[in-house]
Amino acid sequence: MTENMKTKETTGPLAGVKVVDITTVFMGPSATQMLADLGADVVKVESPTGDSTRGIGPCGDKKMGPLFLGLNRNKRSVVLDLKSPAGLEALLRLVKSADVLAYNVRPQAMQRLGLDYESLAKINPRLVYVGMFGFSQRGRYAPEPAFDDMIQAATGLPQAVAMGSGDIPRYLPITIADRSVGLYAFGVISAALYAQAHTGKGQRVDVPMFETMVPYVMGDHLYGKTFIPAKGGFGYPRLLSPERRPYTTRDGSVCCLIYHDHHWRAFLKVIGKPELYDTDPRFANITTRTAHITELYAMVSDEMAKRTTDEWRTLLKDVDIPVFPMHTFESLLEDPHLSDIGFFTESEHPAVGRIREMAVPSEWHGTPPMHRSHAPSLGEHSREVLREAGYDDAAIEALMSAGVSMETHAK
Repeated sequence: MTENMKTKETTGPLAGVKVVDITTVFMGPSATQMLADLGADVVKVESPTGDSTRGIGPCGDKKMGPLFLGLNRNKRSVVLDLKSPAGLEALLRLVKSADVLAYNVRPQAMQRLGLDYESLAKINPRLVYVGMFGFSQRGRYAPEPAFDDMIQAATGLPQAVAMGSGDIPRYLPITIADRSVGLYAFGVISAALYAQAHTGKGQRVDVPMFETMVPYVMGDHLYGKTFIPAKGGFGYPRLLSPERRPYTTRDGSVCCLIYHDHHWRAFLKVIGKPELYDTDPRFANITTRTAHITELYAMVSDEMAKRTTDEWRTLLKDVDIPVFPMHTFESLLEDPHLSDIGFFTESEHPAVGRIREMAVPSEWHGTPPMHRSHAPSLGEHSREVLREAGYDDAAIEALMSAGVSMETHAK
C-alpha cells in the first residue's frame, strides 16, 4: 500500500475486499470509488496513457485533472499494457486473488483480450465479474458503444427537459446516466459479494446503461400508458409542468414543495385565501391537483413574487411546508449545514497541491470508513502491486523497461 495507506488502518464495511478495476472515465470509476470509500482495496489498472479523465480541466497537463481527482480517491494505480502478452499475464495474476473484477468496455473487447468471464472463472471461481456497458447482450443493440449523452437521448431525457421547459431538447448538464449506472453497479457489486460470501462462488453480472436508465425515466413518465388499454398519455404532469421550478421572490429565488393536502391548506391560509381549499374543485385531492398542476403552480409563482426569500422561508417553515433557498455552485460551498458536518475538506495532494474534496455521504456507526489516500498519480503503485502479484524486482524492471508497466511519483 501507499505510505499514506500504510500509516492508516483500513476500515469500513468492505475492508479486506480486493477489487481489480479496469474501468475508465465516469461510470465505472464512480462505482469503484464507492467501494474504495467503504474500505475495499481497489487496484486501478491503467494503460500507459492513463484514464482519459486525467487530462480534463485544470492540471490536466499533469494528468491530475479535477474530474479524475473526484472519482479515484482511496485507490491504487498500476500501469499495465493489456495489449501485450506480459501485461495480460500480470493482470491475470492480479485477478487470481481478487474478489471483484470491474470493467466498462464492451464485452466483445474483453472477449478479444481473453478476459471473458469463462476464462477468468477458471483461474478464480470466486470472482465477481461485473461489466458496465451500453446495452444488454441479449438484444440487437448488444455490440453498440454508449456514452452518457447517448443514453440520455435513448431514454427520452432530452424530450422530458423540452416538455418541462418549453425549450429545445437538451441533455441534463450532469453525467446523470454514468453516475446513476455507477451507483446501481455499486449496489449490484455489494449484493454479488454477499452471494459470494454465502455460496463461495463468483458470477458474471452485467449492468447495461440503457436498461438501467429506462426505469429512471419511464418509472415517472410511463404514467397512463402503464395500463392496457391506456388510461391517459405519457408523462407525470407535475414533473413536466413548465411552472415546476424555483420560484422568483422579491429579492431572489426560493424552492418549496406544496404537495400533500395539509400543505395546500396551509399555503392558502398563508396567502389569505383559505376558502379556496373547500370551494375550488382543483384543490379537492391529489388527483385533481395533479390534473391542474400547471395552473396551481402558476398561482404559487404569482404569490411568491410578493415577498422576499427570507419572508417565505419563515412563513412556510412555520406551517411545515418544505422550503429551501436555491443555491448556486458558489453558495453551496458555504452552506452552513455542510459546514457543520465538515462535508467539504481541504488537504494537500502531493502531485497538485491544495485541493478540495467531498465527504463520503453515508455515516457508519459500527464500521466507519475513512479517507486513506488521494487519487493516485499514474502508476504510483505499480511496483508494490506487482510485488504483491509475485513479481520480483528484476521482473518488475523488465516489465518497465519493455513499456508494459511504468510508475510516476508525485513531486
